[in-house]
Amino acid sequence: MKVLQFTPPVPKEDAVVVEEDLLPHFYNFLHRHKELQVTLIIEGQGTLLAGNYSQVFKSGDVYVIGANQPHMFKSDPSYFDNLDKQNAHAIHIFFDLERIPEAFFNLPELVSIRKFIDSCTTGLQLPEAHSAQVAGMIRKITNKTNLERLLSLLEIFQYFSTEVTNWKSLSTGFSNHPAVESESSRMHDIFRYTLENFAENITLNKIAAVAHITPHAFCKYFKQHTRKTYNTFLNEVRIKEACKKIISGEYDGISTIAYKTGFNSAINFNRVFKKTTGMSPSDYKREFRNKVAG
Repeated sequence: MKVLQFTPPVPKEDAVVVEEDLLPHFYNFLHRHKELQVTLIIEGQGTLLAGNYSQVFKSGDVYVIGANQPHMFKSDPSYFDNLDKQNAHAIHIFFDLERIPEAFFNLPELVSIRKFIDSCTTGLQLPEAHSAQVAGMIRKITNKTNLERLLSLLEIFQYFSTEVTNWKSLSTGFSNHPAVESESSRMHDIFRYTLENFAENITLNKIAAVAHITPHAFCKYFKQHTRKTYNTFLNEVRIKEACKKIISGEYDGISTIAYKTGFNSAINFNRVFKKTTGMSPSDYKREFRNKVAG
């Protein structure tokens, strides 16, 4: 499955387009587009794929996706069980830099914004401390049109460039070379198979077959593209899912979570959980409850 070239519903004369999605689940295909994208997740959760990077996304998150960066907000499997409910809600702002004369961003007043935009090539996540403030700004932009919308977006970028310093990078640390189509397709297939089958016994032979290369070549290929082993990535996916189950409270016991997320024993689950999160499952549960109570 290749990376789809996505075209937002952009009027030809507009550089900024706002799209509000209220759907049963988010767009379920790895895709890219020439526009820089700012996304506010209002409701919904799942896994974000951005280039060769993956992480959990949730309500309240704000992301900046670089122009032409392959990405997908993949809703959790439960969202596909009932397609009559609209539980996925987000606002996306698409900014087509090609429609803005380059001289415009060379104005002294826009230097900081230009530097911020240049830093977005591999994607960024806004720190939670700024989420509420920026969410309000994004919601307001949905009611604006044309020039007002452009000015409001520049105001958001100004806030990003001057008030936010601890952005989280959605990158593996590699240079942002344009992805070869076949390579993007292969990584997408690997990510998608893992996200859909993490609870199963995924052997090296199975995942190598998904990538259509030998097991030895797969190990080398995956580490070259992600700077981690496939087993490390698989465990990260499983632990992220385990954390969501612990937070939801819908489980009979820690051992139940272990087996439902693909671990062959509770002992192994506890070991990997602590290595990944820095605390035991019971400590994680206790800390979450304390935060809620506080």
